[in-house]
Amino acid sequence: MTKAQATLDPLEKEFAQTDADGKERQRAPDAATDETQEKSWTDALAESIVTTQELKGLKLTPRQKLLDDWFCEGDLGFVFAFRGTGKTWLAMAIAQALSTGGKLGEWKAHKPVKVLYVDGEMPPDLMRDRCVGLQADNGNLEFLNHEILFDRTSKTLNIINREVQQAITTRCINAGVKVLILDNLSTLASGMKENEADSWELVNNWLLDLRRRKIAVVIIHHAGRSGEMRGTSKREDNVFWIVALDDMKKDAEDKRGARFMSRFTKPSRNTQGEPLTFAWHFVTDKATGQVSIGCQKAHTLDVFKSIIEAGVTKPVEIAREMKLPDYTISRLAKKAMDQGWLKKGRGEYVLEKDKK
Repeated sequence: MTKAQATLDPLEKEFAQTDADGKERQRAPDAATDETQEKSWTDALAESIVTTQELKGLKLTPRQKLLDDWFCEGDLGFVFAFRGTGKTWLAMAIAQALSTGGKLGEWKAHKPVKVLYVDGEMPPDLMRDRCVGLQADNGNLEFLNHEILFDRTSKTLNIINREVQQAITTRCINAGVKVLILDNLSTLASGMKENEADSWELVNNWLLDLRRRKIAVVIIHHAGRSGEMRGTSKREDNVFWIVALDDMKKDAEDKRGARFMSRFTKPSRNTQGEPLTFAWHFVTDKATGQVSIGCQKAHTLDVFKSIIEAGVTKPVEIAREMKLPDYTISRLAKKAMDQGWLKKGRGEYVLEKDKK
């Protein structure tokens, strides 16, 4: 062991190797052992390629369901919305349900699993208040907060850094983490050019490595001006599902807490059924700090309106988003016009201001 290796902490030792010239270098957590390093790609392919007959009889371990039928082991999913809609509220509630084996609305966790919540924006006191309010105080839920990290180590989180990726992966493996939540992409991936497909490769291989290890990842992200998820569409290639949140507070009489609608803009690969859209209301009791969560199935007309508010205004695009035939969209539009909150523009629908 070199002198440099002797001073490494346990986390760094996981990835430390020494070159022939004695220089310290880092390896990925999935780097091969000496035995597999000697194996050529020709031999590796010969061992790994299977015929359809072999594939049929191959003993495979099914991926476990984590939350309802749409969220499974090894998934990569996105939750996105405009600022202030309630992304973190939903993400923390999902973490609480998964870590306790509990229920969130109509989504039931199949069993308790270990969750690591990595936060790049929230003050730790606010995070603590929300944890207490959601009753998320259990040993299966861990938090890595950017301020606590900086106060204790002077380090800053950046998931495009290979060393940070390796450290998070090692923590997940050693602690038995099944779900990693990254909140949010903008604050945790400093230096990434969101609109450039090549820039996504800085984290894409890491996310694929986590999938191979059956660690599910949920990324919290922002909506752009168009209402769609901000940045390159390439990040959607490997995604199992995408959930959009639409603000519902401005139309509600009770404006306490967070009110939003959740809808799948990319249905889960894990189920053939059409995912439901829900209306959510998170309210914190001022006296006790406890959080109550209201959840009910959203009405089709509410979904129609929320999609237009998100910037999708052309009938054909709305039909595609809602996965409904054109004539159904026309009927919804007529009903909205009769109620006085919608009008027809040039090839698109326009909301009447200050009308519900």
